[in-house]
Amino acid sequence: MCSIIGYCGPVIDPKAFTEGFAATVSRGPDDTKIIDTGRGLLGFHRLAIMDLTSGGMQPFTLGDDAVVCNGELYGFAKERDSLERKGYRFTSDSDCEILLPMYREYGTNMFHRLDAEFACIIYDGKTQEFIAARDPIGIRPLYYGYDKAGTIIFASEPKNLTGMCEHILPFPPGCYWKGGEFHRYEDIAAVRHVSGDDLETACGKIREKLIAGVEKRLVADAKVGFLLSGGLDSSLVCAIAARRSTAPIRTFAIGMSKDAIDLKYAKQVADYIGADHTEVFMTPEDVISALPDVIHLLGTFDITTIRASMGMYLVCKAIHEQTDIRVLLTGEISDEIFGYKYTDFAPSAQAFQEEAQKRVRELHMYDVLRADRCISVNSLEARVPFGDLDFVRYVMSLDPEMKRNHYNMGKYLLRHAFEGLNYLPDSILWRQKAAFSDAVGHSMVDYLKEYAESQYTDEEFEEKRVKYTHAQPFTKESLLYREIFEQYYPGQAEMIVDFWMPNKSWEGCNVNDPSARVLSNYGASGE
Repeated sequence: MCSIIGYCGPVIDPKAFTEGFAATVSRGPDDTKIIDTGRGLLGFHRLAIMDLTSGGMQPFTLGDDAVVCNGELYGFAKERDSLERKGYRFTSDSDCEILLPMYREYGTNMFHRLDAEFACIIYDGKTQEFIAARDPIGIRPLYYGYDKAGTIIFASEPKNLTGMCEHILPFPPGCYWKGGEFHRYEDIAAVRHVSGDDLETACGKIREKLIAGVEKRLVADAKVGFLLSGGLDSSLVCAIAARRSTAPIRTFAIGMSKDAIDLKYAKQVADYIGADHTEVFMTPEDVISALPDVIHLLGTFDITTIRASMGMYLVCKAIHEQTDIRVLLTGEISDEIFGYKYTDFAPSAQAFQEEAQKRVRELHMYDVLRADRCISVNSLEARVPFGDLDFVRYVMSLDPEMKRNHYNMGKYLLRHAFEGLNYLPDSILWRQKAAFSDAVGHSMVDYLKEYAESQYTDEEFEEKRVKYTHAQPFTKESLLYREIFEQYYPGQAEMIVDFWMPNKSWEGCNVNDPSARVLSNYGASGE
């Protein structure tokens, strides 16, 4: 994980620029470089993952062109070979060195060609203009704002921009910015061709594409580890990786010191696949004391995101402090494309599909944001196999009626895809879902809610919450998070569109808490 910044014009406050960029040095603690293009600045904090030598340091230049990129470009060697045949020469083994030759060959059409998780800023020396772009899901972060002179600034995180921009917004995924405008090059949630595959064919392709998505994310010059919650998604990622690795993979799980539901399931998975497994424990005091730091690093007030970040942040902190791992594979994005507990209540296939499209388009503000910030603040890189572009495009193209829960088991297609192949024990493969924020210990969420309740009387709650018109707090917990958020990001709440909640318009989903525990179909997943 790295940090990039692009100041696309004269810098009116050099001190604010220096301090703003320094705010994300933990994303790239290995080296820092800023260049002056003559029309603005490009900056890069490096976390060395591909080509650990100084040759992999950015910004990369080609003539008068320059680029900074926070990303992983999968299959870059094939593209590099093609470019070499066209006369380009490369001086490193960094995947991102191919970007400027690609830009010269294909212009902005290059973004269609990338199989990548990326955010990049290019300076075109010929036209003396900047171009910025972000991957179709928004797995790699990018934000933008304007200084007082109206100059646009791009950066990896909002904390880079708070001292320079009055209004900060997320760069829209699947878009590039050029000539003062955003242009969409892909809407990955939109279905161009509906697949006619039947259940068995679909499950076979799901298995094949997920395996490919994991395999390509194992390629790194730095050491790779795995977050393992014991739930279906992370367990499948680990099981696939274990089959592709010659040595035991390293897995990490976290739970409350008293009632961590998933620690026992994570250990079952780790034992089954022969992993080198580490358990991390947290206490109620750890959770409460970390809350301000977590909200600061996230840049959100969303209840679900903050709850689920507590465990992820603390386990990643332990990995950073106690190991030499640099890359972590995680299980995010499966829920958005296969369905949550609450999507069991979808009134129709069309409603299911529309909800999935909405969630995928908003992922960059919620689960993907959580994984990026919790991992990167600890100088690690997140890789998300379920976010593989080919995989997401295919699952989104399937008949939504097939993805609805007609099987008395959520995510049936994903489970059935690996049924009978001994990737996981049946007790894990067919276990009911527990949300990560709940599964690290039901008491963790309860402690947070109790702490929030103690901060306000009912009168104070009503008085303070109405001050906020955008995404108005509706519980004491949501008010507490919003007040902490405003300390670090005053007036920037519109970076997050709303609370990540079940679709309240559906029968059975009009609830006041995002936890699946409050739904009538939660079942036995908490046991």
